[in-house]
Amino acid sequence: MSLPSTEDIVDDLSFFDDWEDKYKYIIDLGKSLPAFDDVWRTPERLVKGCQSSVWIQPGSEQDEKKGEVLTFSVDSDAIIVRGLLGLVLAALNYKTPQEIVAFDITAYFEELDLERHLSPTRGNGLRSIVNRIKGIAQAAV
Repeated sequence: MSLPSTEDIVDDLSFFDDWEDKYKYIIDLGKSLPAFDDVWRTPERLVKGCQSSVWIQPGSEQDEKKGEVLTFSVDSDAIIVRGLLGLVLAALNYKTPQEIVAFDITAYFEELDLERHLSPTRGNGLRSIVNRIKGIAQAAV
């Protein structure tokens, strides 16, 4: 199953009045992520700065229209963090390195009203995840 677009996520979340329902949506998004290969659960793939364990395995593919795009396999030991990873991947997966570097993730999170509803440690972890992905993209530019 492919992830919805960032626009679809913003629209979907706007239908819910309470954050309990929004959290359920985000958790379901995390459940839709592809399985993560256990061989990738290594210290070098572990994201530092996260309260939970988060692993990122970068890759790349050729896209007919865009050329090389970066891909990310991700996982976490926390179900809500898997959902947050889904939100991040909807924005940054299958994009060119330039698109990833240029994407305004802060504006996206603000549109979702996300960080206001996360604990400070979860918010810091989310920024660490985004910084890792943007760092991988920056190195590929």
